Amino acid sequence: MNRITTLFRSLAQTVALAALTCSADAAEAVSGNDSTVILDNGVGLEFVLGKTGFRYGFRQKGGEFMVPVHATAGLLAGPPDQLSPARATNYLGKVKELHAFEVTLADARKIKVHLDFGQDSARFELINTGDEAISMALRSGGVSPGYGLGDVLTNWWQRRGAQKNKFQTEITGFENYDFNSTNGYASRMVSNFAIYPVNRFGVVNIDPGSKIVVSKDDEIIQGSRQAQKMDAFYYFFGTPAEIYAGFLKARNAHGFPVMKPSYDMYGVGWEAWGALAWDTAQDTVMADIDRYLEEGYPLKWAVVGSGFWPHQEERFGATTSFGMWDEKKYPDPDQIKKDFKDRGLRFLVGLRIAFLHDGPFTSQAVDKEFFIMEKGKPKSYVIGFPKAPVYLLDVHKPEAVEWYVDLCEKWGVDGFKEDLYGYGAYPFPDDKLDPVNVALKKRGHEIIVRNTYLTSPGSLHRIEDFNYDMNQDRGPVNTLALAYSGFPLTYMDIVGGMFGGREFDGVVSDRIKMYLMRNARIASLHSSISMGKGPWHYNDPLVSEVLLESAKLHGRLQHYIHSNAIKFYRDGYPHTMTPLPIAFPDDPVVHGRENSTERAFQWMIGDALMACPLYGEDYETASSRDVYLPAGDWIDYDSGKRFAGPMMLEDFELPVTKTPLFIGGTGVVIEEIEGELMARVYPITNQAEALFYGRDGVTTSKITIADPDWKKPEITNLTTGEKVISEKVRHAYQFRFTDGHNYSVK
Repeated sequence: MNRITTLFRSLAQTVALAALTCSADAAEAVSGNDSTVILDNGVGLEFVLGKTGFRYGFRQKGGEFMVPVHATAGLLAGPPDQLSPARATNYLGKVKELHAFEVTLADARKIKVHLDFGQDSARFELINTGDEAISMALRSGGVSPGYGLGDVLTNWWQRRGAQKNKFQTEITGFENYDFNSTNGYASRMVSNFAIYPVNRFGVVNIDPGSKIVVSKDDEIIQGSRQAQKMDAFYYFFGTPAEIYAGFLKARNAHGFPVMKPSYDMYGVGWEAWGALAWDTAQDTVMADIDRYLEEGYPLKWAVVGSGFWPHQEERFGATTSFGMWDEKKYPDPDQIKKDFKDRGLRFLVGLRIAFLHDGPFTSQAVDKEFFIMEKGKPKSYVIGFPKAPVYLLDVHKPEAVEWYVDLCEKWGVDGFKEDLYGYGAYPFPDDKLDPVNVALKKRGHEIIVRNTYLTSPGSLHRIEDFNYDMNQDRGPVNTLALAYSGFPLTYMDIVGGMFGGREFDGVVSDRIKMYLMRNARIASLHSSISMGKGPWHYNDPLVSEVLLESAKLHGRLQHYIHSNAIKFYRDGYPHTMTPLPIAFPDDPVVHGRENSTERAFQWMIGDALMACPLYGEDYETASSRDVYLPAGDWIDYDSGKRFAGPMMLEDFELPVTKTPLFIGGTGVVIEEIEGELMARVYPITNQAEALFYGRDGVTTSKITIADPDWKKPEITNLTTGEKVISEKVRHAYQFRFTDGHNYSVK
């Protein structure tokens, strides 16, 4: 038996499934017997319920279970540390268009369950008939492989004792009955969405409070740790594209929106902290940026995250000194903003919702009770930065958010890198920053998102700080986990980590140089890349060459990557970073390789590029990887060599000078070359249609391939009716591309 059919069901689960199966009239929406209820959604899916224990599952009509039934009980509720299993179920029929059940627990407590069983999803509501908030959770049988869980996953692996620093994207074995961003994991990008692509379902309990999340071989559990009602527990069914579409719809419907990304942030960036540490000033910032521009780096945005506020008094020492700049370090703020604009750069500054007790605007918020309160007074917190005690904005008060965002406008910049951290000792809802970021985005600001729950309110999803002195397996596992979890606009942190003004490991060693080059290569294949300490500091022509080529590659792909970010915004699928288990779920080889042993960190970028960077804790010594090519034809980006998948390229050489990309799928890529957009069509398939979005995120273009003669393809601009001149450049037919125009290759 092959891996796809054997990994997902234990013997106990098989017995449970057999016990629940009974004959049902295909024409009936509801059927069953005294012990079983079967609901038919009319499009080939069935909900099968064993009344004893509320043991439920979902299956294709009369066939295989996608979500298997738990062996004993499918509903748990009670005090957080004393969950009681379901014992008996009474089906009440339909109530207000929802299937209604009354479930009695082993402790005699009663839970009302409502089910909305749609064409491609199922939504549960659980209501405690008592008045108190309790823990409530739904439990199915276990399957694997599963993926997701955002930042929490990588932090969980890192803290597992014997498994410390043994990272992987697969979530089997995960167990947390107090799942949130502040339970010791210090996670910022929080998602409890989990997808099981081989079994064709995803699951999420939408709750910004503390949750219950378990994914093991014998059970999958999600729930709320403290709630009187749980009304947004979802299963999504179908292909990965259908599952992510359902997840997107649910996120938007429940107030955790995915917002439209903007073009500029998908270019190459620069961050002052990585380049200059605390030595940021108007002259040092512009001097460093100008040096990068002179070296040929296609910079599009820049961040000054810290140190721009007044320094004459401690009370100004935070990002909440709105509109105030240090008079010595930043003597002419209007000029520096003009300097950025003149260079075509978007200018962002750091932002936090943490207010020093005696800060310049603090008293206003105290008077209006805009901070998180405790016993009638603002609650004081000690977090990572600022170091002094702070109050935190209560973002769940709309008037507080409006006041705060109005103050943010005083900076007069293009956007913000929000950066609250060091709050792990305190219980917060996971959406502690979402309303602020959403409000800023609605006003047109660029946002680098660092803290969120399910919401995507900006253009980039930055992982937890990722520095050169950390385990390097965590970075790619972290970004892949975010992509699985609904945060695919991944930004891997500053190239070189947090070098700043440090002397590294005493000297500029060969190890540091190799790290920089490997780091730049993998970062260039994410949604965005930013530069830190300039390569000219290393006095090594190879370092300079690799960093510049990595930045130029990303710059050429900016339009292509942004187009795929817009696709994510529109349909929820992780187009900008599609892990291979999502792109090719039925290929058993792609599962179980994204870990700190095999280090098979590969993903699709759109429908034509596959990234295969050599990265991980062995970056200093490794020179090759086993690269897997799924079914289809593939072309090496650099050499043009063709391969026919599926096949494993064992010990495939990936020197730092090599672009770690293959072309496959539609074979159509848009690149910006010398200031002009170029369509690049690789002769890899005879039938394809590639959709692209323009810089505005609205305009669309299609390039259709229909049985061309690849020796001399005929290309037509269908919008103008004119024939298009192309030439063979770097293994592809290349021609000028105009946003909003459609083209045929035949």
